[in-house]
Amino acid sequence: MKFFTIAFLLFDLIFSNANRTLKDEAEEFLRSYYSNRYELRFEKFAIPADVKNKVEKSAGQRFHNDFVYVWKIFDGEKNISTAILDNVNGKSLPITFLVILDNDGKVITSEIIKYRESYGGQVTEENWLKQFKGRDENSSFQIGKEINSISGATISVNSVTRGIKKLVLLYKEVKNIL
Repeated sequence: MKFFTIAFLLFDLIFSNANRTLKDEAEEFLRSYYSNRYELRFEKFAIPADVKNKVEKSAGQRFHNDFVYVWKIFDGEKNISTAILDNVNGKSLPITFLVILDNDGKVITSEIIKYRESYGGQVTEENWLKQFKGRDENSSFQIGKEINSISGATISVNSVTRGIKKLVLLYKEVKNIL
C-alpha cells in the first residue's frame, strides 16, 4: 500500500493540473487567503524521529512521510502565522490538506488541497472544516462531540480530523524554523 501511495503521489506531482505540484496548489490557496503583500517563506521540514513518534502516538495517526511542507507567513519582518501541508490516508488514496496556525498554535483555518476519493468529499466543504478554527493542542478533536461526523465519509472524517490534530501537535516543533 505504501509503495502505491508514494507512486500515486509522484504521478500526481508530475502530471496533475498542467504540471502544478501540490506545493503550488497550497501556495495558491495561501496567496488567496492572504493578500500578495504578505511574504511566504517555505521549508521542507524533516521531522526528527523522536518528535515524529511522540506526535504520532498522541494523534493516533502516522505521518505519511518523514517530512512536511511548512510556510511561515510574514508581514514585513513580523511572522503572523504558519501553514503546514501533509497527507493522510483516505479509503484507498491520500488526502492532501493544509492547516494554518497562529503564533499561539491555534488553527486559523484548514483546507483540503487535493481530495482523490470518489466518496466522502464533504470533508472539503468550508462548513465542515470551519469547526477546527481555534482548536489547539489542548483540544480533544473528539468526533461526534466536538467534531461533526458525516454519514458516508467516516474514513475521511477520521483521517482528516486526526491529521489536523497531528499538525497542531507538530506546530510547537516547527514554530521556530525559518
